[in-house]
Order: sequence, then C-alpha cells, then structure tokens
Amino acid sequence: MLTNCAAAEGYEISPRFRAIIEERIHRLERDAEADEAQVARLEDIDHIRRQLRLVAVQRAEALRMRLFLDRAKPRLPRPLIGI
Repeated sequence: MLTNCAAAEGYEISPRFRAIIEERIHRLERDAEADEAQVARLEDIDHIRRQLRLVAVQRAEALRMRLFLDRAKPRLPRPLIGI
C-alpha cells in the first residue's frame, strides 16, 4: 500500500543527480544510434541479432530513465539557518 503512494507522489532528486541521469540518457541514445549504424556492416545473422538486441536494450534503458525523470521533482535545498 505504501509503495503505491510513493510511486504516485514521485521522487525528489538533486539537480546534480538529474544532470548525471540526463547525461547517461544522451550517451545511451548516442550509442544506440552508432550501434544500429554498424548493423549494415555485419554479415553473420547471429551477430546482427545480438547487435539489434543491444540497440533495443540501450533504448529501453534510456526510456526507463526518462520515465523516472518525468516522475522525479527537484529536491529543495536545505535552509542555511537551522529552524
């Protein structure tokens, strides 16, 4: 029950962590494009299948991270003066 409430509310993440995740998403998408371009050079059907599976996994991971960021909201900085 608590898990459903937490999932509905989303997550709070720091701006630095968000930047790291966004960088990882861009790297995954860039690598997926490069790996997909390599398929034209491959001849062995098993190698082509593995390469396409790699591309699919990279894109799925990038999508999963994007969905995480969509649910995440920025964490507010701590106050400098203790209350």
